[in-house]
Amino acid sequence: MVLTGAMLLAVVLALVAVAIVLKVQLGLSFTQALLYAPLKLAWRVDDTRLGIARDAETPVIYAISHQSKLDPALMLSLLPEQTLHILDDYSATSMWLEPWRELARTIAFNAEHVFVSRRLVRHLRGRGRLAVYFPAAAEPDMKAFRLFRAVARIALKADAKIVPIVVGGARHLPMSSTPAEHAPRRWFPELRLSVLEPMTIAALMERAGPQQSMAATALFDRVAEAHVAASDPADTVFTAIRDAALRFGPSRTIVEDVVTGSMTYRKMMIATRVLAGRFSHVDQPGEAVGLMLPNANGVAIAFLGLQSAGRVPAMINYTAGTASISAAIRTATIRTVICSRTFVQKADLGAVVETIEQAGAKFVWLEDVRDSVSIFEKAIGALLWRFPVVDRDPAKPAVVLFTSGSEGLPKGVVLSHRNLIANAMQAEARLTLTPQDTLLNVLPVFHSFGLMAGTVLPFLIGVRLFLYPSPLHYKLIPEVAAKVKPTILVGTDTFLNGYARTAKDSDFASLRLVVAGAEAVKAETRRVWRERFGAEIVEGFGLTEASPVVAVNTAIHGRDGTVGRLMPGMRMKLEPVEGIAEGGRLVISGPNVMMGYMTADRPGELQPLVDGWHDTGDIVSVDREGYISIRGRAKRFAKIGGEMVSLGAVEMLVQSLWPEEHHAAVTVPDKRKGERIVLVTTCDSADTKALRQYGRQSGTSELAIPDDIVKIEEMPVLGSGKTDYTAVRRIAVERLGLEAAA
Repeated sequence: MVLTGAMLLAVVLALVAVAIVLKVQLGLSFTQALLYAPLKLAWRVDDTRLGIARDAETPVIYAISHQSKLDPALMLSLLPEQTLHILDDYSATSMWLEPWRELARTIAFNAEHVFVSRRLVRHLRGRGRLAVYFPAAAEPDMKAFRLFRAVARIALKADAKIVPIVVGGARHLPMSSTPAEHAPRRWFPELRLSVLEPMTIAALMERAGPQQSMAATALFDRVAEAHVAASDPADTVFTAIRDAALRFGPSRTIVEDVVTGSMTYRKMMIATRVLAGRFSHVDQPGEAVGLMLPNANGVAIAFLGLQSAGRVPAMINYTAGTASISAAIRTATIRTVICSRTFVQKADLGAVVETIEQAGAKFVWLEDVRDSVSIFEKAIGALLWRFPVVDRDPAKPAVVLFTSGSEGLPKGVVLSHRNLIANAMQAEARLTLTPQDTLLNVLPVFHSFGLMAGTVLPFLIGVRLFLYPSPLHYKLIPEVAAKVKPTILVGTDTFLNGYARTAKDSDFASLRLVVAGAEAVKAETRRVWRERFGAEIVEGFGLTEASPVVAVNTAIHGRDGTVGRLMPGMRMKLEPVEGIAEGGRLVISGPNVMMGYMTADRPGELQPLVDGWHDTGDIVSVDREGYISIRGRAKRFAKIGGEMVSLGAVEMLVQSLWPEEHHAAVTVPDKRKGERIVLVTTCDSADTKALRQYGRQSGTSELAIPDDIVKIEEMPVLGSGKTDYTAVRRIAVERLGLEAAA
């Protein structure tokens, strides 16, 4: 009895000691610190950014993402005592929260009355503080979104600053509000307070751009930014995926292909460690090492193996043509390429291998590595799979990707670990993705969308991934989908069109989400997938330089004809373009925007961005809610008769007339006009007279009607699924006999 009493006294004294330290460190009252101490110790709360919230000038509204029943206890312990907390029914009445409720003023949330009262505005105008707990859904329904509207209105009336707060890791607590099947439970995960700088609603709207005028949207986006910032800034791609393996369970099946079958996190990470041991003897840490493999389990393991070994994977586009591949090898100063003999043989890449060797790189063949791995190496892999072979700075390069080369030689795009992880977290903050999902990725990993959205993102959030080696197998992929039953498919308009032509209506019945990018989604494609498969296509916009997702629609918040709204944490500017009355040239910045380029004229040299801003080269317009419409590439505008004509708009016009075919508009030299528009199409019946008549009916300027039509059997496409405009223009020039002029 005496011993028990002594132990209890020791625990109490220890808590008091910890509370005293917290009181001094964080500026809490002693009662707050005493109630916070057990939470701090149990969940090892990272509260280094708490000072931003406590020191915010009044009036201030703390916009708290309510992920678990523990959140109110933490906030009542940590926010200034004079804060008025608006609690949900559970938090307002729960017995165990009673000690924490005594720390501050609280009222129960009433959706019908609380936010129409002038009381809250008066409270804030009196130099007050208000804590509001928002639903944590990435895609809140309209009823839940009313809360954002109400708080934004109050903040505007009171001229209050907004401080978003997210408790990172709280969704995995046993008392989480997220369903257990979506967020695996852990008793004591580390928690991290993500707190953003105070900003007024007016400042948030101004920062979003002069086009946007929706206060609620600005508030919602700011809270989403805090979710993105909640990721561990010390994570590399390897450690983030390792942590996901521990969070979702090492025995969870995470990746599968058509050849080697399925792999668990543990099996994948053990193989990663084994390869990393070998790759650590390839070149030097921080150097680019080429990776040329198809979508299969092996590419995921090799990619992570290079990450663990501290090497930078440079993703080789083996479909780009020998000239582009040779340029890529020299641009990134690649000395070694990881590849598979089986893949080279099956894909008939002998000429590509020869090109790479002539460019000065040697090959490491995975078959040789596999056959020479010892039992000792396997044992080390099984023991040490949680640890990288070489520690890396997350601000350093994680991957080199190459631009598509659709308009010239490819450039090397250098992305950091933080770029990739930030874009994955941005996607998670916008789209509802859960471990119950299965993602079918047909886009090659040398394509930025295929790498991040189709590989890295599923590993980070526990989505089961099925890798298919080629997006061009239009007959086989629907059959695979029928067997795998994916809930998510990523693709491009070209590929989605191809699958729809050969698929049975039941093949894609399991899909709940189709995410399309890389090129505009045609209305006909959207209609076919909606009517035949019951699947809505969610269109987004990205570029390699942004890791790649820049904007995306969502299932609930979407608008056909647009590419959605900007990802959380990103900024944009529209620079005026001569001849473009509405919209401008899109310039972006954000945590997902690349470190810089490598170019053929300065090989191996990172050319960083100026002030962190990147000119996308796209002409866009933005509506008042922030939805972005792509008008076309700046390079894909023709100046005809003094007017700027979008070649993309020309293609949309033609597509609406002949929706079943593929079309591309390019410019060729013209002695009188300087340049003229040529339509290259797979439509046998296409003729200029019908196109001109249709253009007049739709109100299209005569200048936008192509002067010539070139008919071909098949549209040239890049490995990413984009139209190969370089090849298309070459065809047009040759068919029209303009080689000398070009």
